[in-house]
Formats: sequence, C-alpha cells, structure tokens
Amino acid sequence: MEAFFDIGPVWGWTLAFAVAVCAGLVKGVVGFAMPTVLIAGLSTVMPPDLALAGLILPTLATNLWQALRQGVGAALASVARFRVFLMAGGAVMVVAAQAVPRLPPAAMFLFIGPLITAYALSTLLGRGLRLSPEGGMRGEAGMGALAGLFGGLSGIWGPPTVAMLTARGTEKTEQMRVQGVIYGLGAVLLVAAHVGSGVLRSETVPLSLALVPPALVGIALGFWLQDRFDQATFRKVTLWVLLLAGLNLVRRGMMML
Repeated sequence: MEAFFDIGPVWGWTLAFAVAVCAGLVKGVVGFAMPTVLIAGLSTVMPPDLALAGLILPTLATNLWQALRQGVGAALASVARFRVFLMAGGAVMVVAAQAVPRLPPAAMFLFIGPLITAYALSTLLGRGLRLSPEGGMRGEAGMGALAGLFGGLSGIWGPPTVAMLTARGTEKTEQMRVQGVIYGLGAVLLVAAHVGSGVLRSETVPLSLALVPPALVGIALGFWLQDRFDQATFRKVTLWVLLLAGLNLVRRGMMML
C-alpha cells in the first residue's frame, strides 16, 4: 500500500481531490479533458506514472455516466457508427501502453502537448480540419490509431476524438454521448492495458478509487452547466479548453527537462 501514501501530507490529498472535482467539472461541460486535467494536476504532488494510475478509475466511472445519459440504445447506436475509430484506437492503445514504464517522464507531456495546442489553435483561427459528416473509413481509422497512441502512453485520448467530431460539425448532445462511449470503451481497455503494464496494481488502485467520488461530483456540476450552452458556445468552450490543456502539458514537460 506504499504508493497510496506517496502524495504526502493532508494538503497533498486536498489538492488531489480538488483536481478531481475540477477535472470532472471540465468533462461535464465539454465532454473531454478529464485525463489531461488530472494528469497535469496530480503530477504536481506525485510522479507521472502514479498520476496515470490515479486517473484510470475516475475516467472509467465518469465516461460510463456520460455515455449512458440518453440511454443504452443511443449509446449502442454510437458504437455502431464509430466502430472503425474504436477498433483502430483500441488495438493501438493496448500496444502503446506497454511502453509507459520505459518512457522518460517528460516524454508523455512533450509528445502530446504540442499536438493538442496546434490543433486547438488552428481551429480557433478558422483553419482546422473539415470532414464530411459521414467521414471516411481510412481517415477515421487514422484518427482512431492516433487517439489510441495518446491513450496508451498517457491516458489522454481526447484530442484526436474531439478533432474528428468537431471537424464533422457533430451536434452538441450527440458529441457528448459519442465522446462518452468512445472514451468509456477506451477506459475499459486502459484498465486492462495498465494492469498488464504494471501501472495499475495493488499499491496504486486505492489512490484511483479514492479519486472517483470527487470526480463524480465534478461531472454532475459540469453537466448542469453544459445543458445551458448553445451549439456555438459549446464549440468555442471546447476549443479553448483543448488549447489550455495542450499548453499546460507543454509547460509540465519543459519543467521536467
């Protein structure tokens, strides 16, 4: 149980719980960025690999809630529609997760951060990706593979998913549901992958479990706010959250060099 107490004194736990509430709040508003907020915030009081373990179960719990808000039938329809993305992402995620114990701590942040930042900034400037609402099998598989690579290395697979959905002009309620389905299935695979990699083990599971309740409180508040946004506001907030998340990951990576 040693890793459970690696956070240190009470202030460390207070910060960890506050980060989990904030991460859930952001996720409830825009549908993603919870792992990004969690790994960036938790890494201020613990090593990156322990932060990665901590985010796994809160991410699974909140994604299940998000995916099933409109019922099981709507969630299953989303699975069918985005099956190519899901299959490609799942396969790559399981393979990529095995590399985590061998990566230098800064690598996760400096690999993901610049790509997130570039996508969000280009879209805010009106130069982002534009895809047909029906997408294309090859492009969807590529985006899924990229999402799986991000997810396996860091627990963060949102940016390529959001890029695909935003580029398709997906309606707000459907985008939230689809993200929940995709991230939820990804979170199940992430649990399995990191049991295999050794990141999620008996010493780190208690930390991950402890962060589930504050994350659920946060996402409930976020859903309440998001339900009051129109489509244009939702899209803008989504892109700004993505941009800030990317910049913060770059900052964390640079501090570790």
